[in-house]
Amino acid sequence: MAEPTPRRNEPRLRPAPLLFEPTQVADDPEHFFDLESIDDPRALLTRATELTHAFRAATDRAVEFQAMAAAQLADPRRFDRLTTADIAERADWTEDYTRKMVDYGRELLRGGGESASGGGGGIGGPGHGHVDPV
Repeated sequence: MAEPTPRRNEPRLRPAPLLFEPTQVADDPEHFFDLESIDDPRALLTRATELTHAFRAATDRAVEFQAMAAAQLADPRRFDRLTTADIAERADWTEDYTRKMVDYGRELLRGGGESASGGGGGIGGPGHGHVDPV
């Protein structure tokens, strides 16, 4: 179960950095951020947990940016505005999910809502993690 994210007035925890793997190692399907080379189960649990938190934080931030982009693309003031159907097709979402993401993005852009990584409601709000759009 996902842990709740901190509120806006609480300090943000910095997840472990996601280090890029060398290409020859990344081509090996058994290799994953060098976890397979860690023999000590305590160290393995610690590093795997760090990576889990880093991936969750990255997912939350990416969802926020998706929502803001969807809101901007759907803005009726734009001459090149897209319909929710167009946005849904581009993002491989359902139209219902797209409407929710547009609303969430508008809230984020207004600054009135707290972001998924900073607490508050919305698509990726606290304790909800990433919601599969399909």
